[in-house]
Amino acid sequence: MKALTIEKVGSPVRLTEVDMPVKREGHSIVKLKASALNHRDVWITKGMYPGIKEGAILGSDGVGVLDGRNVILNPGLRWGENEAVQADDFEVLGMPVDGTFAEYISIPNEYIYDQPEHLSIEQAAALPLAGLTAYRVLMSRCQTKSTDKVLVTGTGGGVALFAVQFAVALGCDVYVTSRSEEKIAKAVALGAKGGYNYKDETWYKEVETNFDVIIDSAGGASFQHLIKICKPGARIGFYGATLGKYQNLNPQLLFWRQISILGSTMGSDQDFRNMLAFVDNHKIKPIVDSVFSLEEGSRAFERMEAGTQFGKIVLKH
Repeated sequence: MKALTIEKVGSPVRLTEVDMPVKREGHSIVKLKASALNHRDVWITKGMYPGIKEGAILGSDGVGVLDGRNVILNPGLRWGENEAVQADDFEVLGMPVDGTFAEYISIPNEYIYDQPEHLSIEQAAALPLAGLTAYRVLMSRCQTKSTDKVLVTGTGGGVALFAVQFAVALGCDVYVTSRSEEKIAKAVALGAKGGYNYKDETWYKEVETNFDVIIDSAGGASFQHLIKICKPGARIGFYGATLGKYQNLNPQLLFWRQISILGSTMGSDQDFRNMLAFVDNHKIKPIVDSVFSLEEGSRAFERMEAGTQFGKIVLKH
């Protein structure tokens, strides 16, 4: 079968012929119809991820067909029994275990779910990893309520956009940040109340009413400004640190105003089920930036690296 693999760290992914997956007890072989890129796929090709296995099939998001059913795959394997944190042997499809950038995949039966009927193949492929990550940080970790005022930083990426869509569906007043006025306008079209352009380094001074919940993936020196625009008792949920370590944090602001900083990674099996139910109940449709064929995989990676996308980059198989 055809698959996109990492042949060597620092080199582009390559479409190659690999062996069909072998049927194992407790597993099913799913014929994949579409998959989607995540930043972790790019980081793996650059060697910026632990446990890299050269020759592995990348890809965490996948939808396909099994016994005539349209199915969607939970990319998080072996979360464990503790809802609060993943088990030591937790891993994600696409590294080191073979992932979804292939024509077929063998996956344990408990990670196979019915695809929400209101979604197209492309929309469904965009959902699993980013949707799960956004749902957990927003709902499970930050316990967001409909009365909360929410800020989502870095709108345009997959997780951030899901966080916007989920918070809007919940009934929150949602605001975003971006360095692109076009992306802010698109977020407003999705239901956000407004946005701030962080190319202006003093953007946080424009905030008139502070936030109950802030969802962030950047970290770095700008994180200190997020604390300044928190209400007392606010929650900051973060699922990444693209700008590196936090700097110049004022602990007095944190403890005196009872602000919680909540780290979050992926999500549990229960989070995945809850996320699918939420998407189905509110008929949320993931934002698809662009669609490439599996043969155009290297072009899809180039688009991801350029950072200009709004929504998910999907591969049709």
